[in-house]
Amino acid sequence: MGSSKLTHYEVSASRESPQRARVTTEDGEFIVGHDANPVEYLLGSILACLNSTATMVARDMDVEIETLDASIEGDVNYGKYLGKPTEDRPGLQGLDVTLSVETAGDADLDAWLSAVEDRCPVSDNVSNETEVSVTLE
Repeated sequence: MGSSKLTHYEVSASRESPQRARVTTEDGEFIVGHDANPVEYLLGSILACLNSTATMVARDMDVEIETLDASIEGDVNYGKYLGKPTEDRPGLQGLDVTLSVETAGDADLDAWLSAVEDRCPVSDNVSNETEVSVTLE
């Protein structure tokens, strides 16, 4: 581990209905399943984190971002979720992210993108194995 301090997160959720959960964070609460389903929240979280990371990297590289748009797409086979036999994992089978950026002046966007990919914590958790331990109380 490096010299940076870890930031701890605790989030809880309560069932509102079979398809909605009220999620409580240190900063507030929201309902998953109301405006977006859990997969869409995950995808939106990736894009939001890429946006934030892209902004931080641009600042560090003296790149002035004029516009930044992002899109993401992926496929889920809900067979396993529904209890049906399938060879597919129950989660997203892969993700394709597209960033469209306009900057002021000449910028090394390849270096910028490489740093964004390297520094984004949420896309790192999706791209690399992060242990998830589920316990029952």
